[in-house]
Amino acid sequence: MKKYDVVVIGAGPGGYVTAIRCAQLGLSVACIESWVNDEGKPALGGTCLNVGCIPSKALLDSSHHFHHIKHASNDHGITLTGITIDVNKMVSRKAKIVTTLTQGISALFNKNKVDWLKGRAQLLNNKEIEISPQHETHDEKTIVAASHIIIATGSVPTKIPPATVDNKLIVDSTGALAFNAVPHRLGVIGAGVIGLELGSVWNRLGSEVTILEALPDFLSLVDRQVAAAAEKSLRSQGLDIRLGAKVTGTGSNNREVTISYNDLQGRQQITVDKLIVAVGRSPNTAGLGVAECGIELDRRGFIVVDEHCKTNLANVYAIGDVVRGPMLAHKASEEGVAIAERIAGKPGLMNYATIPWVIYTWPEIAWVGKTEAQLQAEEIEYRTGSFPFMATGRARAMGEMNGLVKILADAKNDRVLGIHIFGANASELIAEAVITMEFDGSAEDLARTIHAHPTLSEAVHEAALAVDNRTIHL
Repeated sequence: MKKYDVVVIGAGPGGYVTAIRCAQLGLSVACIESWVNDEGKPALGGTCLNVGCIPSKALLDSSHHFHHIKHASNDHGITLTGITIDVNKMVSRKAKIVTTLTQGISALFNKNKVDWLKGRAQLLNNKEIEISPQHETHDEKTIVAASHIIIATGSVPTKIPPATVDNKLIVDSTGALAFNAVPHRLGVIGAGVIGLELGSVWNRLGSEVTILEALPDFLSLVDRQVAAAAEKSLRSQGLDIRLGAKVTGTGSNNREVTISYNDLQGRQQITVDKLIVAVGRSPNTAGLGVAECGIELDRRGFIVVDEHCKTNLANVYAIGDVVRGPMLAHKASEEGVAIAERIAGKPGLMNYATIPWVIYTWPEIAWVGKTEAQLQAEEIEYRTGSFPFMATGRARAMGEMNGLVKILADAKNDRVLGIHIFGANASELIAEAVITMEFDGSAEDLARTIHAHPTLSEAVHEAALAVDNRTIHL
């Protein structure tokens, strides 16, 4: 039985980054992964690279190109006719990107001398882990031991009784990435990040998309001003977003799906060709042997950890989607890096207050820190400044005038408490906000920082000026 300094279970963004950082610090490392791709081959990268973050962004990008060419090219003096979409080629492009990146992780493992153990892990006592082959082969189960174990098994799509996923007519987020044709009518249960992104993909390609959201508020985690702007924009793009719509049942005749739901007007029903169930994700601990080993779980099935991601068992850690906090790939990665550094005797810091969030609709939605509602609930005195994209030269030149930047700063010391962006390339612009907050920067710091002209980032600069009521271009 081979023993390692560290065994990481799961090779998604949390697991593989953790394994590589442990190896860089001189620790002997193995990473166990059970993922098998559509070709039946073992693959690294977990949900994010295989059926999550990366493939969804590939389809979002392809659909954005198609939609922009079809609907906005004429504004640039470009006249095109006969625009069509080859869905199979678009999906093939997505698959090629996924393969390239997952193979890249394998190369990184080789470079850093991380052992990739292929199979499904089950925790045993005494920090031993049994690994079962992924297929019914003649390979025998193996057991490895570790001084430290890091659980990074991620999450799985949440199931709901009224809509049983068959990945034919009723699909989860994975199935929604593999349509071979644009559905004429598409239903989506859930107006969260996944539902809006996948709904946007197929809406841009021509689907009539209806999104059913049980909550009465649109994007309840997002600052209300930004959420209102985003909702208005998405509705104008053709997304039929129905709030307060609680799905009670579904029926299928092998050709289409009938969805029953209740809203303020009473019982309702719609019929669609495909239905995406995107009501969130749940921690992936099934078959891992967590409870059997005595690892504490909360009532929702998440592994209970402290502020340093330690479980109740000595030298056993858990990170990412399988523990509390936002289900974000970059959060998992940074938690893993912090643990690796602490194991190696270094400080290993993780700042949960500066984790950025992004929703890859178009325009994009991104934020970091507190919302205005949170500050009000916590009775924190603050000042706010906002600036619209349409008032920047770069946004007008791009034809991307929809959006705004909003900054919330402490009324007493001007320290930035939150920055919220709705607009083109918000996913990139938010990095400046994160850095500012990471270094306890003030709105005045941003206002005094020279921003290149013409750029979209000037909207951040002007929003910072607006905190002190001294915008230049508004």
